[in-house]
Amino acid sequence: MPFTLADTLEDNAQRFSNQAAYLMDGNSITHRQLLIRAKKIASAAQNAGVDHQDRVGVLSMNSLAYGEIIAACQWSGLILSTVNFRLAGPEICHTVTDSAPKILFFEAQYSEMIEELREQFSSVEVYVCIDGHVDWAQDYEAFIATGSDKGPSFKAREQDIAALIYTGGTTGKPKGCILGQREMRLGAQTMSVETRSGPEDRILLVMPLFHIGAMAMGMGIHFRGGTVVLHRLFDPASLLEAVNNDGVTILHLAPTLVQMVLDHPKLATTDFSKLHTLVYSAAAMPLPLLKRGMDLLGPIFINLYGQTEVFSSGLLREQHRPDGSEKEKRWLTSVGQPFPGTRIRIEDDNGNLCPPEVAGEIVVQSSAMARGYWNNHKATLDGFKDGWCYTGDVGLFDEDGMLYLVDRKKDVIISGGENIYSREVEDAILCHAAISECAAIGLPDEKWGESVCAVVVLREGEQLSEAEVISHCQTMIASYKKPRSVIFADSIPKMPTGKIDKVSLRKLYC
Repeated sequence: MPFTLADTLEDNAQRFSNQAAYLMDGNSITHRQLLIRAKKIASAAQNAGVDHQDRVGVLSMNSLAYGEIIAACQWSGLILSTVNFRLAGPEICHTVTDSAPKILFFEAQYSEMIEELREQFSSVEVYVCIDGHVDWAQDYEAFIATGSDKGPSFKAREQDIAALIYTGGTTGKPKGCILGQREMRLGAQTMSVETRSGPEDRILLVMPLFHIGAMAMGMGIHFRGGTVVLHRLFDPASLLEAVNNDGVTILHLAPTLVQMVLDHPKLATTDFSKLHTLVYSAAAMPLPLLKRGMDLLGPIFINLYGQTEVFSSGLLREQHRPDGSEKEKRWLTSVGQPFPGTRIRIEDDNGNLCPPEVAGEIVVQSSAMARGYWNNHKATLDGFKDGWCYTGDVGLFDEDGMLYLVDRKKDVIISGGENIYSREVEDAILCHAAISECAAIGLPDEKWGESVCAVVVLREGEQLSEAEVISHCQTMIASYKKPRSVIFADSIPKMPTGKIDKVSLRKLYC
């Protein structure tokens, strides 16, 4: 049988026809309505000259229309190309010109920027504004009205490319990960299994749909006919209201967002009785924060590890054991074990396998892996070798096969010839009760090559000196790993996924 995302849409339309597929701001669209709208959008695109496996660009915040456009591409075999709305004009220009969509859906708030760049968007033949009127673009509903309920003459095939999801661009220009229909449906199945979701579940997505994290979690819930509740932006008060009022059963948050929720005064009056799963991902969860979350919300936490290129591993609810043995307590700092059907190995710089407790690059093999990078042969050859994805993450296995993230390869600080992993420094600093956030970076140092610098955000009302932070670190980690300087900041820049943006930090302080 064909193994495509279209099968999920059709199955849900038949089995869960009146169940909400998406819910946002009191408006909803059922699974049956979603399939009808998806077919009409794809049909309208064909009538406008878009063909099978042509690209469809989307520049928008989270919206019901965004969900419909995703579904249209999934059903038809058009290639979804997402655009990060938080990027600057030149970066957006790169994403659009690189993916070369024939049609670009956009929100009216970005019309001025798009108009300035239109001359460079030579591939775009049709512009569609999804939430307003722009003179040089078609209105969304008028565009859909030109389509047929039967859909276009083409339909998704297992071997088709499903989406180009662009990476964050932390090591240069964003790269378009090529994700296939088969691979994305397998990924959706993995997310469904890991969250143990069913048709009665509702997941709240506050992260942007242009990113693989939110998109994959949404597909995982839809895999078994559940409902995706969308918010345009993260706001802890709105999130807690949704938990109270919208029947949310699953949350997906980066650790920094978890902390903001736990710190919010409305937490004490929120009814969490329906919430059975909180997925944290995108960055490491500091151990004190995780323990605090479990104390307040119960044993509902799941840690999922992966990247745009490949989903890798997870730490299940049952493996979160803060009162277990010393070995089990250590698991809380891990990213769990490889997903079923996924292989992970740790390699040193010479390609040799590392034994347990020895750090090296995390290398992953999976049937749900990206096929490479769009228009970037060199990056594909560097990142994908012999059927394995080279993640750029440094990690290690323990004797029980638990995987631990140590650092990003590019974030390792080399001081006096010693490798210092920034996460180890950050974890030590975050054990101090007065510190809310921390990021460790390497600063140029004439003597040592690099020296450790800690950028620290204090909790409201707290005061600390540089000497106190450094002294605290010396009680937690080896002296050579301690920061030699501390910068106190009001905030730390982050990417849309919630990860700390160390490129921006280095530009600020190096």
